[in-house]
Amino acid sequence: MGLGPAGNEPVYERRLANDTGLLIKEVMRFSKQGKTEVAYEAGCLGYVIQRAMEEAGISCYVLPANKVAKKRDDRIKTDKRDARLIGREMRNKNIRPISVPDEADEAARDLLRCREDVSEDLRRSKQRLLKFLVRHGHIYDGGGSHWTLRHWQWMDRLGFRQEHERTVYEEYRSQIRALEERLTRLEQQVTETAESPRYKAAVSKLRAFKGVDYIIALSVVCEIGDFRRFANAKAFMSYLGFVPSEYSSGGKRNQGGITKAGNGHLRKLLIEGAWHYARNARAGKRLEQRRQNCPVWVIDVADRALHRLHKKYFRLLMNGKHQNVAVTAVARELAGFIWAVQVSAA
Repeated sequence: MGLGPAGNEPVYERRLANDTGLLIKEVMRFSKQGKTEVAYEAGCLGYVIQRAMEEAGISCYVLPANKVAKKRDDRIKTDKRDARLIGREMRNKNIRPISVPDEADEAARDLLRCREDVSEDLRRSKQRLLKFLVRHGHIYDGGGSHWTLRHWQWMDRLGFRQEHERTVYEEYRSQIRALEERLTRLEQQVTETAESPRYKAAVSKLRAFKGVDYIIALSVVCEIGDFRRFANAKAFMSYLGFVPSEYSSGGKRNQGGITKAGNGHLRKLLIEGAWHYARNARAGKRLEQRRQNCPVWVIDVADRALHRLHKKYFRLLMNGKHQNVAVTAVARELAGFIWAVQVSAA
């Protein structure tokens, strides 16, 4: 669909099959008349079309899904109307395209997300087995947490009256063991990727922070790419959805929870890493080992973050905040320190 220099009505409109070669051929027809730009919303197609267009010399943008401006009372959504909205935004220079990673970063990101999916499947499988045992009166009271060696030994001694119950138990157990092996293989591959020449320098700087190891560090590097596209630390926090929501009118100012906009994958990982700052304000043996051969200035920034974030967590607790709220606030500031290190190293 093409728009003229003025007005909202299209000068050309056609529905095409999902064929990259056909799309390029159609766009090249307009390139003969002048500079041509195309855009589409991010979705299941990924970046295949964008890369093919760039190789053909056509400027192509990938827009965030559901972020194209439209009227508040517009309740009709069709492909044709969406195409017109995108064309209008491009003509008015209002688009804010997402950062397209190169193929190597996208492959590493897919590996990390595959590892996260397997971890989630493992968690659900363990929950299914525990619920199955509770339904049949088997409640673990051996002390300690679940899934330890003692817990597995306790489950091995369980007896079931029905043969089908034993079959169900063995199936759940086999599934858990298989997922644990898959998770171990994926984490080993993540470690090898993070230690590769392409990522080692950037990952080693982030691993100087407490609570940040291979998985979080490599995820940050692959998901963000160029940190200089964020003007300041607050912009990076906003991208991760860590800033508070707000609904203010007149003389009243009302702030709510975090917006949870942007990259939810990184937000979840940084919150997991922020829990480490709730324990103590010193660097352990593992952290000291990770900091070997790391620039001194990076270690200084990581130490300032360690003491500042530890104090912030307990200060919020003393002010009556819930621990989840405190950890989220710590994760927000941790994101700011990470931005500072990455921008300074760029």
